[in-house]
Amino acid sequence: MKNASKFIALVSCLLAAALITPAWADDVSPLNGGTIVDHLQKQTGVYDRSTAGKTPEFVVDPTWPQPLPHSWLLGQIGGLYVDHHDHIWVYQRPRTLTDDEVGLDGPLSGATDAKGQPANGLGFARTGGFGADCCRAAPSVIEFDAGGKLLRAWGGPADPGFIGGKCKAEAGCIWPNVEHGIYVDQKDNVWLAGNSPAHKPGDKEIPWTTNKGGGDGFVLKFDQDGNFKMRIGGTPLAPDSNSKDGGLNGTPQLYRPADMVLDPKTNRLYVADGYANRRVLIVDADTGKYIGHFGAYGNNPVDDAAAAAAGTWPQASAKGETKPAFFRNPVHCVKIADDGKIYVCDRGNDRIQVFDSKDPNLGKECSNPNGETGKCGFVAERFISPKTYTQPIMPGTAVSMNFSPDKTQSCLYVGDNTNQTIYILDRDNLEQLGRLGHGGRMAGDFHWLHQVSLDSQGNIYTGEVDTGKRVQKFVRYGASGCSGTGTAAIGGEATERK
Repeated sequence: MKNASKFIALVSCLLAAALITPAWADDVSPLNGGTIVDHLQKQTGVYDRSTAGKTPEFVVDPTWPQPLPHSWLLGQIGGLYVDHHDHIWVYQRPRTLTDDEVGLDGPLSGATDAKGQPANGLGFARTGGFGADCCRAAPSVIEFDAGGKLLRAWGGPADPGFIGGKCKAEAGCIWPNVEHGIYVDQKDNVWLAGNSPAHKPGDKEIPWTTNKGGGDGFVLKFDQDGNFKMRIGGTPLAPDSNSKDGGLNGTPQLYRPADMVLDPKTNRLYVADGYANRRVLIVDADTGKYIGHFGAYGNNPVDDAAAAAAGTWPQASAKGETKPAFFRNPVHCVKIADDGKIYVCDRGNDRIQVFDSKDPNLGKECSNPNGETGKCGFVAERFISPKTYTQPIMPGTAVSMNFSPDKTQSCLYVGDNTNQTIYILDRDNLEQLGRLGHGGRMAGDFHWLHQVSLDSQGNIYTGEVDTGKRVQKFVRYGASGCSGTGTAAIGGEATERK
Protein backbone atom coordinates (compact mmCIF):
# COMPACT_ATOMS: atom_id res chain seq x y z
CA MET A 1 0.00 0.00 0.00
CA LYS A 2 2.86 2.36 0.72
CA ASN A 3 4.32 1.89 -2.77
CA ALA A 4 0.87 2.20 -4.35
CA SER A 5 0.33 5.51 -2.58
CA LYS A 6 3.66 6.78 -3.82
CA PHE A 7 2.77 5.72 -7.35
CA ILE A 8 -0.59 7.49 -7.26
CA ALA A 9 1.01 10.63 -5.86
CA LEU A 10 3.69 10.54 -8.57
CA VAL A 11 1.11 10.14 -11.34
CA SER A 12 -0.95 12.99 -9.87
CA CYS A 13 2.08 15.28 -9.82
CA LEU A 14 2.93 14.42 -13.41
CA LEU A 15 -0.61 14.99 -14.54
CA ALA A 16 -0.70 18.33 -12.74
CA ALA A 17 2.47 19.40 -14.50
CA ALA A 18 0.98 18.29 -17.84
CA LEU A 19 4.10 16.18 -18.53
CA ILE A 20 2.07 13.10 -19.42
CA THR A 21 -1.29 12.47 -21.04
CA PRO A 22 -3.82 9.66 -21.02
CA ALA A 23 -2.00 8.30 -24.09
CA TRP A 24 1.00 7.62 -21.84
CA ALA A 25 -1.29 5.74 -19.51
CA ASP A 26 -2.52 3.65 -22.46
CA ASP A 27 1.04 2.53 -23.19
CA VAL A 28 1.82 1.55 -19.60
CA SER A 29 -1.54 0.16 -18.54
CA PRO A 30 -4.53 0.07 -20.92
CA LEU A 31 -7.66 1.78 -19.68
CA ASN A 32 -9.38 -1.62 -19.59
CA GLY A 33 -6.53 -3.10 -17.61
CA GLY A 34 -7.90 -2.11 -14.22
CA THR A 35 -5.08 -0.21 -12.48
CA ILE A 36 -5.86 2.22 -9.69
CA VAL A 37 -5.16 5.26 -11.87
CA ASP A 38 -7.26 3.86 -14.73
CA HIS A 39 -10.25 3.45 -12.43
CA LEU A 40 -9.79 6.96 -11.00
CA GLN A 41 -9.69 8.52 -14.45
CA LYS A 42 -12.85 6.72 -15.49
CA GLN A 43 -14.71 7.38 -12.24
CA THR A 44 -13.74 11.00 -11.63
CA GLY A 45 -13.15 12.54 -15.05
CA VAL A 46 -15.24 14.96 -17.11
CA TYR A 47 -18.47 13.54 -18.57
CA ASP A 48 -21.61 14.74 -20.39
CA ARG A 49 -19.26 16.54 -22.73
CA SER A 50 -20.30 18.92 -25.48
CA THR A 51 -19.22 17.58 -28.86
CA ALA A 52 -18.50 21.15 -29.97
CA GLY A 53 -16.58 22.24 -26.88
CA LYS A 54 -13.27 21.66 -25.15
CA THR A 55 -12.47 21.61 -21.42
CA PRO A 56 -9.61 20.67 -19.11
CA GLU A 57 -9.41 17.06 -17.92
CA PHE A 58 -9.43 16.01 -14.26
CA VAL A 59 -8.71 13.05 -12.02
CA VAL A 60 -9.18 12.96 -8.26
CA ASP A 61 -6.14 12.61 -6.00
CA PRO A 62 -7.38 10.28 -3.23
CA THR A 63 -4.22 10.88 -1.15
CA TRP A 64 -4.99 14.60 -0.65
CA PRO A 65 -4.71 16.07 1.94
CA GLN A 66 -2.07 14.40 4.08
CA PRO A 67 -3.19 13.01 7.47
CA LEU A 68 -3.75 15.61 10.15
CA PRO A 69 -1.75 15.56 13.41
CA HIS A 70 -3.12 15.14 16.94
CA SER A 71 -5.88 12.78 15.71
CA TRP A 72 -7.70 15.84 14.36
CA LEU A 73 -10.85 15.29 12.34
CA LEU A 74 -12.73 17.74 10.10
CA GLY A 75 -16.39 18.58 10.52
CA GLN A 76 -18.56 20.14 7.85
CA ILE A 77 -16.61 22.36 5.44
CA GLY A 78 -18.18 25.79 5.78
CA GLY A 79 -15.60 27.52 3.57
CA LEU A 80 -12.67 26.75 1.30
CA TYR A 81 -10.41 29.10 -0.66
CA VAL A 82 -7.11 28.83 -2.55
CA ASP A 83 -4.93 31.93 -2.00
CA HIS A 84 -2.34 33.54 -4.28
CA HIS A 85 0.39 31.29 -2.83
CA ASP A 86 -1.58 28.21 -3.93
CA HIS A 87 -2.29 27.47 -0.29
CA ILE A 88 -5.66 25.93 0.46
CA TRP A 89 -7.55 27.44 3.39
CA VAL A 90 -10.28 25.30 4.93
CA TYR A 91 -12.87 26.74 7.30
CA GLN A 92 -14.55 23.84 9.05
CA ARG A 93 -17.19 23.35 11.73
CA PRO A 94 -15.90 21.42 14.77
CA ARG A 95 -19.32 21.61 16.40
CA THR A 96 -20.76 19.32 13.70
CA LEU A 97 -18.72 16.30 14.82
CA THR A 98 -20.69 13.44 16.33
CA ASP A 99 -20.08 11.52 19.56
CA ASP A 100 -18.06 8.78 17.86
CA GLU A 101 -16.10 11.30 15.78
CA VAL A 102 -14.63 12.98 18.85
CA GLY A 103 -14.02 9.88 20.92
CA LEU A 104 -10.63 11.12 22.12
CA ASP A 105 -11.99 14.41 23.44
CA GLY A 106 -12.03 13.83 27.18
CA PRO A 107 -14.04 15.84 29.73
CA LEU A 108 -13.16 19.47 30.23
CA SER A 109 -12.66 20.70 33.77
CA GLY A 110 -16.08 20.90 35.38
CA ALA A 111 -18.00 20.29 32.13
CA THR A 112 -21.13 18.12 32.43
CA ASP A 113 -23.93 17.00 30.13
CA ALA A 114 -27.67 17.44 30.73
CA LYS A 115 -27.65 14.54 33.22
CA GLY A 116 -24.74 15.94 35.20
CA GLN A 117 -22.23 13.43 33.84
CA PRO A 118 -18.67 14.50 32.92
CA ALA A 119 -18.68 15.63 29.28
CA ASN A 120 -16.41 16.99 26.61
CA GLY A 121 -16.80 20.42 25.04
CA LEU A 122 -19.40 19.18 22.57
CA GLY A 123 -21.61 17.92 25.40
CA PHE A 124 -20.99 14.18 24.90
CA ALA A 125 -20.77 12.16 28.09
CA ARG A 126 -17.28 10.95 29.00
CA THR A 127 -17.72 9.25 32.36
CA GLY A 128 -14.68 7.06 31.79
CA GLY A 129 -12.43 9.40 29.83
CA PHE A 130 -12.00 9.03 26.09
CA GLY A 131 -14.67 7.10 24.20
CA ALA A 132 -12.72 5.67 21.25
CA ASP A 133 -9.28 5.63 19.65
CA CYS A 134 -10.30 8.46 17.31
CA CYS A 135 -10.56 11.52 17.08
CA ARG A 136 -10.33 15.14 18.23
CA ALA A 137 -11.99 18.25 16.80
CA ALA A 138 -9.56 20.27 14.72
CA PRO A 139 -9.32 24.07 14.91
CA SER A 140 -11.73 25.87 12.61
CA VAL A 141 -9.17 27.39 10.21
CA ILE A 142 -6.67 25.09 8.53
CA GLU A 143 -4.09 25.95 5.86
CA PHE A 144 -2.60 23.33 3.51
CA ASP A 145 -0.03 23.60 0.76
CA ALA A 146 -0.79 22.20 -2.71
CA GLY A 147 0.67 18.85 -1.69
CA GLY A 148 -1.76 18.56 1.23
CA LYS A 149 0.78 19.33 3.98
CA LEU A 150 -0.61 21.13 7.03
CA LEU A 151 0.87 24.63 7.40
CA ARG A 152 -1.31 26.36 10.01
CA ALA A 153 -4.34 25.65 12.17
CA TRP A 154 -6.10 28.09 14.46
CA GLY A 155 -9.38 29.56 15.56
CA GLY A 156 -12.75 28.60 16.92
CA PRO A 157 -13.90 26.77 20.03
CA ALA A 158 -11.71 23.71 19.34
CA ASP A 159 -8.54 25.84 19.56
CA PRO A 160 -7.80 26.08 23.32
CA GLY A 161 -7.25 29.65 24.45
CA PHE A 162 -8.14 31.25 21.11
CA ILE A 163 -11.51 32.60 22.29
CA GLY A 164 -10.57 35.26 24.81
CA GLY A 165 -6.95 35.20 23.59
CA LYS A 166 -6.42 36.24 19.99
CA CYS A 167 -10.19 36.70 19.70
CA LYS A 168 -11.18 39.07 22.52
CA ALA A 169 -14.73 40.34 22.90
CA GLU A 170 -13.48 43.72 24.14
CA ALA A 171 -11.64 44.13 20.83
CA GLY A 172 -14.84 43.38 18.93
CA CYS A 173 -14.07 39.75 18.06
CA ILE A 174 -17.04 37.39 18.23
CA TRP A 175 -16.55 33.91 16.82
CA PRO A 176 -19.63 32.80 14.82
CA ASN A 177 -21.80 29.93 15.97
CA VAL A 178 -21.71 28.42 12.48
CA GLU A 179 -18.58 28.82 10.37
CA HIS A 180 -19.39 29.80 6.77
CA GLY A 181 -17.21 31.43 4.11
CA ILE A 182 -13.47 32.13 3.99
CA TYR A 183 -11.44 34.42 1.73
CA VAL A 184 -7.72 35.28 1.78
CA ASP A 185 -6.75 38.51 0.05
CA GLN A 186 -3.54 39.57 -1.72
CA LYS A 187 -2.17 40.98 1.55
CA ASP A 188 -2.74 37.63 3.31
CA ASN A 189 -5.62 38.88 5.39
CA VAL A 190 -8.05 36.08 6.24
CA TRP A 191 -11.74 37.01 6.07
CA LEU A 192 -14.30 34.83 7.86
CA ALA A 193 -18.08 34.85 8.18
CA GLY A 194 -20.83 32.85 9.87
CA ASN A 195 -24.44 31.97 9.14
CA SER A 196 -26.13 31.05 12.42
CA PRO A 197 -29.58 32.59 12.99
CA ALA A 198 -30.45 34.41 16.18
CA HIS A 199 -31.53 32.08 18.98
CA LYS A 200 -35.15 32.31 20.00
CA PRO A 201 -36.42 31.99 23.58
CA GLY A 202 -36.56 28.32 24.46
CA ASP A 203 -34.03 27.25 21.82
CA LYS A 204 -31.44 24.78 23.03
CA GLU A 205 -28.01 26.32 23.22
CA ILE A 206 -25.60 24.68 20.81
CA PRO A 207 -22.38 23.16 22.20
CA TRP A 208 -19.44 25.54 22.32
CA THR A 209 -21.72 28.56 21.81
CA THR A 210 -19.53 31.55 20.98
CA ASN A 211 -22.06 34.18 19.86
CA LYS A 212 -24.75 34.75 22.49
CA GLY A 213 -25.83 38.19 21.32
CA GLY A 214 -27.96 37.30 18.28
CA GLY A 215 -27.45 36.01 14.78
CA ASP A 216 -24.11 35.78 13.02
CA GLY A 217 -24.37 39.19 11.40
CA PHE A 218 -20.71 39.95 10.84
CA VAL A 219 -17.52 39.41 8.86
CA LEU A 220 -14.20 39.06 10.70
CA LYS A 221 -10.71 40.03 9.48
CA PHE A 222 -7.58 38.28 10.78
CA ASP A 223 -3.96 38.03 9.73
CA GLN A 224 -2.76 34.64 8.53
CA ASP A 225 -1.70 33.64 12.06
CA GLY A 226 -5.14 34.28 13.52
CA ASN A 227 -4.54 37.70 15.06
CA PHE A 228 -7.80 39.67 15.04
CA LYS A 229 -7.85 42.90 13.04
CA MET A 230 -11.44 44.06 12.45
CA ARG A 231 -15.13 43.22 12.63
CA ILE A 232 -17.79 44.42 10.21
CA GLY A 233 -21.38 44.17 11.47
CA GLY A 234 -22.98 42.87 14.66
CA THR A 235 -25.50 40.39 16.08
CA PRO A 236 -28.94 41.26 14.67
CA LEU A 237 -32.22 39.50 15.39
CA ALA A 238 -33.82 39.93 11.95
CA PRO A 239 -32.96 40.70 8.32
CA ASP A 240 -32.30 44.21 7.03
CA SER A 241 -30.96 44.10 3.50
CA ASN A 242 -30.52 47.88 3.40
CA SER A 243 -28.45 48.43 6.57
CA LYS A 244 -25.62 50.91 6.05
CA ASP A 245 -24.34 51.65 9.54
CA GLY A 246 -26.05 49.44 12.15
CA GLY A 247 -22.97 47.38 13.04
CA LEU A 248 -19.81 47.87 15.10
CA ASN A 249 -18.05 51.21 14.58
CA GLY A 250 -20.71 52.40 12.15
CA THR A 251 -20.21 49.49 9.76
CA PRO A 252 -23.25 47.90 8.07
CA GLN A 253 -25.24 45.29 9.92
CA LEU A 254 -25.14 41.97 8.07
CA TYR A 255 -27.30 38.93 8.74
CA ARG A 256 -25.95 35.43 8.13
CA PRO A 257 -23.40 36.25 5.39
CA ALA A 258 -22.10 33.36 3.26
CA ASP A 259 -19.09 34.49 1.22
CA MET A 260 -16.85 37.43 0.36
CA VAL A 261 -14.26 38.57 -2.18
CA LEU A 262 -11.95 41.59 -2.40
CA ASP A 263 -11.27 43.55 -5.58
CA PRO A 264 -7.59 44.54 -5.16
CA LYS A 265 -7.97 47.24 -7.82
CA THR A 266 -10.51 49.18 -5.78
CA ASN A 267 -10.06 47.79 -2.24
CA ARG A 268 -13.77 47.01 -2.21
CA LEU A 269 -14.94 43.97 -0.30
CA TYR A 270 -18.05 42.31 -1.76
CA VAL A 271 -20.07 40.18 0.67
CA ALA A 272 -22.81 37.68 -0.22
CA ASP A 273 -25.24 38.66 2.55
CA GLY A 274 -26.73 35.96 2.38
CA TYR A 275 -28.78 33.42 4.39
CA ALA A 276 -31.30 35.98 5.70
CA ASN A 277 -30.47 39.26 3.95
CA ARG A 278 -30.89 39.32 0.17
CA ARG A 279 -28.05 41.38 -1.18
CA VAL A 280 -24.43 41.76 -2.11
CA LEU A 281 -22.88 44.31 0.25
CA ILE A 282 -19.93 46.52 -0.76
CA VAL A 283 -17.64 47.93 1.94
CA ASP A 284 -14.17 49.42 2.21
CA ALA A 285 -11.73 46.63 3.09
CA ASP A 286 -9.69 48.81 5.46
CA THR A 287 -12.48 50.45 7.46
CA GLY A 288 -15.47 48.20 6.84
CA LYS A 289 -17.56 51.29 6.07
CA TYR A 290 -20.49 51.12 3.68
CA ILE A 291 -19.98 51.84 -0.03
CA GLY A 292 -23.09 50.29 -1.58
CA HIS A 293 -25.23 47.21 -2.03
CA PHE A 294 -27.39 45.57 -4.65
CA GLY A 295 -30.00 42.87 -5.00
CA ALA A 296 -31.15 40.84 -7.99
CA TYR A 297 -30.73 42.67 -11.32
CA GLY A 298 -28.85 45.41 -9.45
CA ASN A 299 -31.92 46.71 -7.60
CA ASN A 300 -31.35 48.98 -4.60
CA PRO A 301 -33.02 49.27 -2.12
CA VAL A 302 -34.02 45.67 -1.53
CA ASP A 303 -37.64 45.03 -0.55
CA ASP A 304 -37.29 42.36 2.14
CA ALA A 305 -41.02 42.28 2.88
CA ALA A 306 -42.00 41.70 -0.75
CA ALA A 307 -39.30 39.08 -1.17
CA ALA A 308 -40.51 37.17 1.88
CA ALA A 309 -44.12 37.39 0.72
CA ALA A 310 -43.17 35.96 -2.69
CA GLY A 311 -42.49 32.58 -1.08
CA THR A 312 -40.09 29.97 -2.36
CA TRP A 313 -38.90 29.64 -5.95
CA PRO A 314 -40.90 26.40 -6.48
CA GLN A 315 -44.04 28.16 -5.25
CA ALA A 316 -43.44 31.19 -7.44
CA SER A 317 -42.43 29.25 -10.54
CA ALA A 318 -45.59 27.14 -10.23
CA LYS A 319 -47.53 30.39 -10.57
CA GLY A 320 -45.70 31.31 -13.76
CA GLU A 321 -42.81 33.41 -12.42
CA THR A 322 -39.81 33.18 -14.76
CA LYS A 323 -37.57 36.06 -13.64
CA PRO A 324 -37.47 36.32 -9.84
CA ALA A 325 -37.23 39.99 -8.93
CA PHE A 326 -35.36 39.27 -5.69
CA PHE A 327 -32.44 37.17 -4.56
CA ARG A 328 -33.82 34.29 -2.53
CA ASN A 329 -31.95 32.89 0.45
CA PRO A 330 -29.31 31.91 0.48
CA VAL A 331 -27.30 34.36 -1.61
CA HIS A 332 -24.48 31.87 -1.31
CA CYS A 333 -21.40 33.14 -3.15
CA VAL A 334 -19.83 36.18 -4.77
CA LYS A 335 -16.74 36.00 -7.03
CA ILE A 336 -14.96 38.59 -9.16
CA ALA A 337 -13.11 37.82 -12.39
CA ASP A 338 -10.02 39.67 -13.60
CA ASP A 339 -12.12 41.56 -16.16
CA GLY A 340 -14.24 43.07 -13.38
CA LYS A 341 -17.35 40.94 -13.82
CA ILE A 342 -18.98 39.90 -10.55
CA TYR A 343 -20.68 36.50 -10.30
CA VAL A 344 -23.32 35.81 -7.65
CA CYS A 345 -24.77 32.46 -6.56
CA ASP A 346 -28.49 33.12 -6.18
CA ARG A 347 -28.89 29.63 -4.79
CA GLY A 348 -32.44 30.21 -3.58
CA ASN A 349 -33.51 30.85 -7.18
CA ASP A 350 -31.39 28.13 -8.81
CA ARG A 351 -29.43 30.66 -10.83
CA ILE A 352 -26.30 32.72 -11.14
CA GLN A 353 -26.26 36.41 -11.99
CA VAL A 354 -23.45 38.46 -13.50
CA PHE A 355 -22.73 42.15 -12.84
CA ASP A 356 -20.24 44.73 -14.05
CA SER A 357 -18.16 46.15 -11.19
CA LYS A 358 -17.12 49.04 -13.46
CA ASP A 359 -20.69 50.23 -13.93
CA PRO A 360 -21.08 53.42 -11.82
CA ASN A 361 -24.68 52.51 -10.99
CA LEU A 362 -23.86 49.16 -9.39
CA GLY A 363 -24.43 49.41 -5.65
CA LYS A 364 -26.19 52.75 -5.81
CA GLU A 365 -29.92 53.39 -5.63
CA CYS A 366 -31.20 51.98 -8.90
CA SER A 367 -34.40 50.36 -10.15
CA ASN A 368 -34.37 47.46 -12.60
CA PRO A 369 -37.63 45.58 -11.86
CA ASN A 370 -37.77 43.90 -15.28
CA GLY A 371 -34.19 42.65 -15.22
CA GLU A 372 -32.98 44.65 -18.21
CA THR A 373 -29.44 43.89 -19.35
CA GLY A 374 -27.08 46.84 -19.05
CA LYS A 375 -29.16 48.56 -16.37
CA CYS A 376 -28.03 49.00 -12.73
CA GLY A 377 -24.85 47.05 -13.52
CA PHE A 378 -26.71 43.86 -14.46
CA VAL A 379 -25.05 41.84 -17.24
CA ALA A 380 -26.57 38.34 -17.50
CA GLU A 381 -28.11 35.40 -15.67
CA ARG A 382 -28.24 31.65 -16.13
CA PHE A 383 -30.52 29.18 -14.38
CA ILE A 384 -28.74 26.14 -12.94
CA SER A 385 -30.75 22.92 -13.16
CA PRO A 386 -33.96 24.71 -12.11
CA LYS A 387 -36.19 21.63 -12.28
CA THR A 388 -34.52 19.73 -9.45
CA TYR A 389 -35.20 22.06 -6.55
CA THR A 390 -35.88 20.33 -3.22
CA GLN A 391 -36.16 23.09 -0.61
CA PRO A 392 -36.10 23.02 2.38
CA ILE A 393 -34.02 19.83 2.49
CA MET A 394 -31.57 21.08 -0.15
CA PRO A 395 -32.03 24.84 -0.64
CA GLY A 396 -31.13 25.37 -4.28
CA THR A 397 -28.54 24.40 -6.84
CA ALA A 398 -25.96 27.14 -7.48
CA VAL A 399 -23.84 26.76 -4.35
CA SER A 400 -20.34 27.91 -5.35
CA MET A 401 -18.39 29.14 -8.38
CA ASN A 402 -14.86 29.81 -9.52
CA PHE A 403 -12.75 30.41 -12.62
CA SER A 404 -9.99 28.62 -14.49
CA PRO A 405 -6.59 30.37 -14.13
CA ASP A 406 -5.84 30.76 -17.87
CA LYS A 407 -5.37 34.30 -19.17
CA THR A 408 -9.03 34.93 -19.97
CA GLN A 409 -10.41 32.74 -17.15
CA SER A 410 -12.38 30.97 -19.87
CA CYS A 411 -13.94 28.25 -17.67
CA LEU A 412 -16.59 28.92 -15.07
CA TYR A 413 -17.02 26.03 -12.63
CA VAL A 414 -20.44 26.05 -10.93
CA GLY A 415 -21.11 23.70 -8.02
CA ASP A 416 -24.61 22.26 -7.59
CA ASN A 417 -25.52 21.23 -4.04
CA THR A 418 -28.74 19.48 -5.04
CA ASN A 419 -27.42 17.36 -7.90
CA GLN A 420 -23.94 16.91 -6.36
CA THR A 421 -21.93 17.92 -9.42
CA ILE A 422 -19.81 20.70 -10.91
CA TYR A 423 -20.90 22.17 -14.24
CA ILE A 424 -18.11 23.32 -16.55
CA LEU A 425 -19.28 26.43 -18.41
CA ASP A 426 -17.64 28.53 -21.07
CA ARG A 427 -17.49 31.87 -19.27
CA ASP A 428 -18.00 33.82 -22.49
CA ASN A 429 -21.36 32.31 -23.43
CA LEU A 430 -22.36 30.60 -20.14
CA GLU A 431 -22.98 27.33 -22.00
CA GLN A 432 -22.38 23.95 -20.40
CA LEU A 433 -19.43 22.04 -21.86
CA GLY A 434 -19.29 19.16 -19.39
CA ARG A 435 -19.70 17.98 -15.81
CA LEU A 436 -17.49 16.72 -13.02
CA GLY A 437 -18.53 14.54 -10.10
CA HIS A 438 -21.60 12.52 -9.11
CA GLY A 439 -23.52 12.09 -5.87
CA GLY A 440 -21.94 9.42 -3.66
CA ARG A 441 -19.31 8.56 -1.07
CA MET A 442 -16.43 7.31 -3.20
CA ALA A 443 -13.34 9.34 -4.11
CA GLY A 444 -14.39 12.03 -6.56
CA ASP A 445 -18.07 11.81 -5.59
CA PHE A 446 -19.89 14.48 -3.61
CA HIS A 447 -22.28 14.49 -0.70
CA TRP A 448 -23.61 18.02 -0.12
CA LEU A 449 -21.00 19.76 -2.27
CA HIS A 450 -20.51 23.18 -0.69
CA GLN A 451 -17.33 24.89 -1.91
CA VAL A 452 -15.34 25.00 -5.17
CA SER A 453 -11.97 26.75 -5.59
CA LEU A 454 -8.96 26.50 -7.95
CA ASP A 455 -5.21 26.97 -7.74
CA SER A 456 -2.93 28.56 -10.33
CA GLN A 457 -2.43 25.21 -12.10
CA GLY A 458 -6.15 24.74 -12.62
CA ASN A 459 -6.53 22.02 -9.98
CA ILE A 460 -9.96 22.03 -8.33
CA TYR A 461 -10.50 21.79 -4.56
CA THR A 462 -13.90 21.05 -3.05
CA GLY A 463 -15.52 20.93 0.38
CA GLU A 464 -18.66 19.15 1.59
CA VAL A 465 -21.15 19.74 4.42
CA ASP A 466 -23.85 17.57 6.02
CA THR A 467 -22.21 14.18 6.66
CA GLY A 468 -19.74 14.61 3.76
CA LYS A 469 -17.26 16.45 5.99
CA ARG A 470 -14.31 16.25 3.63
CA VAL A 471 -12.13 18.16 1.20
CA GLN A 472 -10.97 16.78 -2.15
CA LYS A 473 -8.49 17.69 -4.89
CA PHE A 474 -9.08 17.12 -8.60
CA VAL A 475 -5.84 17.29 -10.59
CA ARG A 476 -6.03 19.07 -13.93
CA TYR A 477 -4.28 17.82 -17.07
CA GLY A 478 -4.65 18.49 -20.78
CA ALA A 479 -6.26 21.79 -21.83
CA SER A 480 -5.96 24.78 -19.51
CA GLY A 481 -9.14 26.55 -20.61
CA CYS A 482 -12.58 26.21 -22.15
CA SER A 483 -13.71 26.89 -25.70
CA GLY A 484 -16.48 26.10 -28.16
CA THR A 485 -20.20 25.80 -27.68
CA GLY A 486 -22.41 23.68 -25.48
CA THR A 487 -25.92 23.89 -24.11
CA ALA A 488 -27.66 26.91 -22.58
CA ALA A 489 -29.77 24.56 -20.45
CA ILE A 490 -27.53 23.76 -17.47
CA GLY A 491 -27.98 20.49 -15.62
CA GLY A 492 -30.62 17.87 -16.10
CA GLU A 493 -30.28 14.16 -15.47
CA ALA A 494 -26.66 13.08 -15.60
CA THR A 495 -25.27 10.29 -17.72
CA GLU A 496 -25.26 7.07 -15.69
CA ARG A 497 -21.85 5.65 -14.86
CA LYS A 498 -21.02 2.30 -16.43
